[in-house]
Amino acid sequence: MASLNVGNLGEYLREQRRSAQLSLRQLADAAGVSNPYLSQIERGLRKPSAEVLQQVAKALRISAETLYVRAGILDEKEREELETRAVILADPSINERQKQVLLQIYDSFRKENAADAAATTVTDSADGATGADQAAGTSDAADAPAPPEAERPSTSTQP
Repeated sequence: MASLNVGNLGEYLREQRRSAQLSLRQLADAAGVSNPYLSQIERGLRKPSAEVLQQVAKALRISAETLYVRAGILDEKEREELETRAVILADPSINERQKQVLLQIYDSFRKENAADAAATTVTDSADGATGADQAAGTSDAADAPAPPEAERPSTSTQP
């Protein structure tokens, strides 16, 4: 299979269409859009709606979310989350209650990991300031004021 590491939506669609061995006219018919419109999308002259992308994705039998990311409608993290949810919901071997429980667990793990990541970022920032102080040769002891005269140890020896 050819590499699909292409720069924009139109090139990506063209590569997907060719991989599926479909002509432009065949894909346009399958997606329910006009041949000239699909041609303009592939050439980067038109930006299709999410609905059109969904129809094209269905005709190509690829993920609509992938096309949304390529078109700038959706970011990569949102796509991954949506695909995970879609796989869980589409699984015929588990019932609806089990699907909902899995989605709740998935959500709780994502929230926990996001909180951990935020805490790590805060800790790293605090550690970075301490490390910078140490690198500069400063410390809390160096910044402390000298004790008053009466508290200083005597260096003279008296009989």
